[in-house]
Amino acid sequence: MIFLRASLIALLALPLASTVSAQSAATPNAAGSLVSIVPPGGYTSVEILWPGGAPSALGTTFDDIPKLYCYPAAGDGPHTAVVVLPGGGYTHLVMDKEGGAEARWLSAHGVSAYVLQYRLSPRYLYPAALQDGMRAVRFVRAHAAQWHLRPDAVGVWGFSAGGHMAGFLATASGTTLSLANPEALDKLSAHPDFAILSYARVDLDPAIPGTFGMKALTGPDAPQSLIDALDPILHVTAQTSPTFIYSTENDQTVNSMNATRFFDALHKAGVPAELHVFELGPHGTHMGDDQPKFPELAVTPLLIQHWLQLHGWMPAP
Repeated sequence: MIFLRASLIALLALPLASTVSAQSAATPNAAGSLVSIVPPGGYTSVEILWPGGAPSALGTTFDDIPKLYCYPAAGDGPHTAVVVLPGGGYTHLVMDKEGGAEARWLSAHGVSAYVLQYRLSPRYLYPAALQDGMRAVRFVRAHAAQWHLRPDAVGVWGFSAGGHMAGFLATASGTTLSLANPEALDKLSAHPDFAILSYARVDLDPAIPGTFGMKALTGPDAPQSLIDALDPILHVTAQTSPTFIYSTENDQTVNSMNATRFFDALHKAGVPAELHVFELGPHGTHMGDDQPKFPELAVTPLLIQHWLQLHGWMPAP
């Protein structure tokens, strides 16, 4: 492993499509503890989202630098692209089981995938992580021609907190969180063409068991207006991205009512959507195919495959 300790000067010297080698790091956060991000396995390259430094960056260590781990599909394309958003409660990242595994699967099925490493709480609060998510979608679109991608087929796949980010992106107008000094890239749409939500927190109604707002993202005592702005279900419209939703009834961390109520909102708005709530399985079942105690979940990749093929976002067998 090579440990990245890039200085801002080194970052400024990198081109837009800069590539860095494999690395992991532990960075002191605002609370004085360490956040350790271990990259996913099997990627071919890494792209730094802001070569000149991310907005409101607090340093230039590994964890301060949002990046994409790239898993291009074979062949000339143009391919569908998916930005994979790992979970971790906005305080850590489950980079391989909720990122790399799915990216490798997508790439093997003819879809180019990009796992996002975004900035984390408590070192970074709103809007840093969401800015990283929007930049990731725009970054992929900006490189569509270079990477042999379809600019009209850029989706997101999020898990847990990453699922919240995916829901935010799917329901946002695309101009949310405008930057003070936008680049040309930042003027592209950040609205995904489709979304896959895996045990995602997309309804912040405190009446749902286990729902306590988004303190890791916003910090304590956030005004209700900010919580509402970050509540995906409140912003579902006919323009919301078509969505595949996966959940388990036994999830004690993100209640499956998040899935069912979000599906109902999509259905009422006329948004194409598909919902699967399995009876068994705790929170964090990844893609469902690595859960020997819950064999019924193993069908999930096939369900996602069929849904993507139904809409023309994944090649037919």
